[in-house]
Amino acid sequence: MSGRMTFTKAERLCSRRLISELFETGNVFYTYHFKVIWNISPVRLMFPAQVAVSIPGKIFRLAVKRNLLKRRFREAYRKNKINLYDFLRKEKKELVFMAIFRQDRIADYRTIEKSVIEIIDLLCKDVKQNDKKC
Repeated sequence: MSGRMTFTKAERLCSRRLISELFETGNVFYTYHFKVIWNISPVRLMFPAQVAVSIPGKIFRLAVKRNLLKRRFREAYRKNKINLYDFLRKEKKELVFMAIFRQDRIADYRTIEKSVIEIIDLLCKDVKQNDKKC
């Protein structure tokens, strides 16, 4: 991976087919702030992982608040994804996942960053366990 820490369009989960497949057959785990649905990618990806984040409009009515939380998540992921990428490259796996915010209060950046680090650690652990089952 290059020295630049970026978060490009190819790293975002946008495919409706992949997202619907994720909700139908994906694995789920929960952290304090997020519900995470993940699956091994059925198609070849440009990057080891693709991610989407969702903030429920029912909880946060104002788009400004939803966008703030999404920006905080994406920034934390951008800074910490290297650990996930290194693990997935070593395991020769490609992953798609979606993080859904579960709290009813706006979390500060540090809190979200801790949750993102926890998500990455749990993803690595779950992928390794899922590989042993097969």
